[in-house]
Formats: sequence, C-alpha cells, structure tokens
Amino acid sequence: MDSAYDTVVMGGSLAGAATALMLKRKVPSMRILVIEKSTEFDRKVGESTSEVSACFLTRVLGLTKYLGHHHLTKQGLRMWFARPGTENFSDCSEIGPKYQGRLPTFQLDRQQLDQHVLEEAVAAGADLLRPAKIRKFEIAAGHHELEVDAEGQTRKITARWLVDASGRVAMIGRKLGLLEPITEQPTAAIWGRFQNVRDFDSAELKSEHLDFSDVCRTQRTWATNHLNGYGWWCWIIPLKGGDFSVGCVFDRRIFQLPEGANLGERLKAHLLTHPVGKMLFENATSVQGDMKACSQLPFRQKKVADEGWFMVGDTAGFMDPMYSPGLDFISYSTTSAVDLISRAFAGENISKAVDEANFRWEDNFRKWFAGVYQDKYYYIGDAELMSTAFMLDVSLYFLGPVRQAYSADPARYHIPPYGGLPGDIVGAFMRTYNRRLSQIARKRIAAGTYGEKNEHWRELYPGFSPDASTLKILRRAIFRWASMEIRTLFLKPGREPHSAGMTAPRPA
Repeated sequence: MDSAYDTVVMGGSLAGAATALMLKRKVPSMRILVIEKSTEFDRKVGESTSEVSACFLTRVLGLTKYLGHHHLTKQGLRMWFARPGTENFSDCSEIGPKYQGRLPTFQLDRQQLDQHVLEEAVAAGADLLRPAKIRKFEIAAGHHELEVDAEGQTRKITARWLVDASGRVAMIGRKLGLLEPITEQPTAAIWGRFQNVRDFDSAELKSEHLDFSDVCRTQRTWATNHLNGYGWWCWIIPLKGGDFSVGCVFDRRIFQLPEGANLGERLKAHLLTHPVGKMLFENATSVQGDMKACSQLPFRQKKVADEGWFMVGDTAGFMDPMYSPGLDFISYSTTSAVDLISRAFAGENISKAVDEANFRWEDNFRKWFAGVYQDKYYYIGDAELMSTAFMLDVSLYFLGPVRQAYSADPARYHIPPYGGLPGDIVGAFMRTYNRRLSQIARKRIAAGTYGEKNEHWRELYPGFSPDASTLKILRRAIFRWASMEIRTLFLKPGREPHSAGMTAPRPA
C-alpha cells in the first residue's frame, strides 16, 4: 500500500465508496485510498430511495441486480392522520398511491448497501484502510497530509485531493469553521429497529376490514408509511428479513416526545398514541442497542469544495428525512466531486469550476429547504393541507429532478436541479405555497379547524411520472390551494381546537 495518493476518501460508507468507485471507473490510473473508521458498518437508518436516487443506484452505479436480490421494492409514500377520539385505524385519513409505483424505488438496509458498494470500490482498484482513525490532517492545496492509526501503527499519508465523506462528523467543515446548524428549523429525531410489527396486508386484517384493504391496489406494507401529527411525523420502513426501521422527527418548538426509561420505550409509547401505530406496534419490540437520537437535524456548510477537497453526502449538509432527500444529495455531490477531481487530474484549471460547484450547491440547498421543509411542521399534521403540499411537492419533483435524472444529459447528476431562471421561478413558487400553507395552518389552529379532515377521508393517487400526466395532479393541487386560501378569509378565532395527532396544536 502506497503512502502518496491522488485522492484520499475520508469515510467508506455509501457517499465515500460511491465516489471512489466512480473515480476508479472514470480514471483507472488514479491512486485512491478509502479510510473507514469502523470494523463493520452499523445499521444506521433503514432508508427509502426516491426516484432520483434509485436512478443513480441503478443506472449510474449499476446496482440493479444487487438491489433486486438483497433489498425490497418500495411501494410509494403513504401518510396517515388522526383526530382525538379516533379509535379504529381504518377511520384514519390516508393519502398515498393507489397503484404500484411507475418508476423503481427501494427500501434499503444501509448496512448491507454501504458494505457492498465499498467492496465494489476495492474490487475496482481502490485501497482501503479499515479500521483506521485519522489522528490529524493538514489541508494544503495539492498536498494534504494525514496521520492515520491503522494496523497497530501510525502512518503518514499524502494526497492531492481529499474527499470528506465523514457524514455529520464533517471533518473538513469543522476544521475550517464552515459548518453551521440551521437554527430556524429546530428539528430532532430518534430512530431504531423494531421486530414483530403487524402485517398491513395480512389475510387476518383483510377479513376484519375488507373495504379498507380492497380500496388500495398495491401493498401498504412495502410502502414507506408515515404517521403524521401536529409538529411531528414517524416513518415506518420495512427491511428485508422482517425488521422495520422506525423513527420520529419533530419540531422542538411545537412538540416533545413522552418521557420513558429508554429511547425504544419513548418511541413505542408515542407510536401507540396513533391508531395506525397502535395497530402495527402493539406487540412489537425494539431491537436492543439499536436506537439512536439527534437533537439538531438540519445543518449546512458555507462551502462544499475548494481546489484540493470536496464534501459529499451528508457531510455537505442535511435538511430533513421526509421525502428521503439524503440519497439524492449523495447522487448529486458524489458525481460533482468525480467530475471536478477527474478534470483536475487531467490537468484542467478548475478554479472557475470550484466556484460554480459551490454556488450551485448553496443555491440548490437554499431553494430546496425553503420550498419544501421550512416551517412544514406547522401543517404536517393537517390532512388537507399536507395532501395539497404532497401533490405540489411531488409533482414538481417529477417534472424537475426526476425528469432530469432520467434524461440523456451527461450533466444530469453533477449539476443539481433548480438552477438558472427556470429554477428561480420554480423555487419562488415552492417557497410561496410552503409559506402560505404554514400560515393557513396557524389560522386554522386559532380558529379550531386544524385537522378537520383527519378522519374518514382517503385520497389515493393514480401515480406520478416525469411527463405531462403529472400536470393534472399539479393543477388539481393549485386549485385546492386557492380554495383553501378563500376559505381561510372567513376563519374566526375562538373555537376549541382539534388535534391532528395526539398533541393539541397550539401557536408557537
């Protein structure tokens, strides 16, 4: 094993391993070292892919056969709402797909996926130090120096390029003072694995609730199911082998989880307050030692690249796990890094390209966060408001990022969407409706009408695709938004508030 490398990747999970793999495929002569601190990957979070990241995994990394054998095919995203006093889960309001998804998506066990992609990178010719700890590193353009503890000794390693794939550790960002939390969105999360979760599509359940089962033409169990309440939502993701990844994300300005002896008990206690959660998890048990928590989820980096280093994946920033954008950002950031590093390796002057990469990332991050996630937790528990946002968000996602991902454009991944004048227009539209839905939610809270459609209401969509058919869903959502704006003009404060989810909504 050498001590001088062209590229050193700090972190061997999916983002780092994918970067190393693509670099070796594009420039086979490049000397690449991956440094991974763990002996083996932990299970992280069970993760759903979006259509963009599924396209990246299958059409860019070439993992179609592997994913089909070792992970589950996802059946869309489904959300469940309840009101106080709702006892039967079949009375909960539901939004989601009626049929099987039109484009491939997957439910991933990240422990297995990360290990497989890392093995692919090594097979392609990348060196690997594992387990290894980076004691210190110095950044100097074209000649970075690292001290690494591995195999019982301290090694000195040099690199022309550093790729930071250390996740929330964000080694370069913390060293250079680039990392900053997004305090205007104080969301926290706990998550882990559960076993003995009831089957949503069992024969027993169908015999007891025939109308509930027959109204949906696809399998609810294989979907990513969300339980929604005022200020919080829980994900339920099936994993191959029978375990479920389960977590709760909440806005600390609005909601706090119940107390409990441990994270698993706290999460289960909260799940049982929702009728769908009670049905699924009444006899479920959390996997001991497999629970995790994060008190401040969203953060950003002031810049993600310079001449000599690049941040990829969660290292470059994180918004929110709703809609599963994390793997999308892995797709965009890793291909951007590969493009930039390979051009530098070929002798090209990349000063302008570095500036463009930083601008594109910051611009895309800002538009995506403001347009989709900022203050969403005020209306996330109202079925009518959230269904409107869901149709708008997903329609624009399919007409923009998904359409771009499935195009023949060679820059479809290393140039993020929402750029240029069209991106500015779409970003402004998304920011406007997201802000207005949040404001309507607060007026509904004051008037006592929040969550009125959280019971006995079901909206199942025929499906989204990156073509003109999705315009019908977009148009429908815009009309509903306009209707709600008009009805909001006549709201008057003072009625007893309804609760969407099990915590009574209150103004922040």
